[in-house]
Amino acid sequence: MHVVNSPSRQIPLVALLVTSALALSACSSGSAGVPGAAPSPSGATSGAGGGLASVYANAPVAAVADLLPGSTMEKIKKRGKLIVAEALDAPLLSQQDPTNPANVDGFDADLAKMLAIYILGKPNVEIVPPASETREALLGNGTVDVVFNTYTITVERAAQVDFAGPYFASGLAVAVKADNTAIHGISDLGGKTVIVGANTPAVTEVPKQQPTATIISFGTDPEAVQALTQGRGDAYVQDFTLLASDAASNKAIKVVGQPFTTEPYGIGLKHGDTQFKTFVNGWLKKIEADGSWAKIWTATLGTAVTSSVPTPPAIGSVPGS
Repeated sequence: MHVVNSPSRQIPLVALLVTSALALSACSSGSAGVPGAAPSPSGATSGAGGGLASVYANAPVAAVADLLPGSTMEKIKKRGKLIVAEALDAPLLSQQDPTNPANVDGFDADLAKMLAIYILGKPNVEIVPPASETREALLGNGTVDVVFNTYTITVERAAQVDFAGPYFASGLAVAVKADNTAIHGISDLGGKTVIVGANTPAVTEVPKQQPTATIISFGTDPEAVQALTQGRGDAYVQDFTLLASDAASNKAIKVVGQPFTTEPYGIGLKHGDTQFKTFVNGWLKKIEADGSWAKIWTATLGTAVTSSVPTPPAIGSVPGS
């Protein structure tokens, strides 16, 4: 395995070079068509949701004039691949298929492939798995082009990196046993026994929203899930994406409703690269408007929840974006 050196630590470089061409036809308004052959199995038909072949087939592609001379977009185009920092072990977000390591699927992973198509006309992606503390360094030293890694936008981080988006709003959500039909979200937790993770925002946020709830806390997510399935609490409140991951691997629980707090995720970019930020934000607007974003959510995170497709957050709507 090749190793990429960053200022803070060495990061294993897992090459996910999806070289299969796509059978892509006409694209959305203002986009060029993409030539190719058979659909790539990575993300198009495999992974948590599957059924994304048509999304890739109609993915927007940037006009040549948008790949400005000397820009990051032009550099990526000439290189022939988009280098992305994303996890390999995050179910429904970016998870490597153990039976086929070339396949990494999920909401973040599939969005990264869509961005690669927008720049390159094909989903050529190379993945560098980051640690939370190395994301800024990976962008700053040019090891990666973008970060898709549940990267919460904050003013403090925005002093070191730029953020496109937000592209998704996570936050605290509610999970219940799969056969529970009485609880549909935070509004139904009054008087209930609610499981939370120790030292998580839920410890203070649930009593704030439901003062009559009884709170019991557990040190780890597996302990909390086990307590819920054993009936030691009526509901479990935790971050939406973590609960969706839990529900994907444990059919005894389900996620209900939408997040009731907001944690905006952004696409990390090198600080000061205004051209690339404008370009990526433009791409986000296209895939949100043409329904691609919603289809990717439905095929990934949406497979583990009972709620409807959320409305994407407005681009540039939070401090630091």
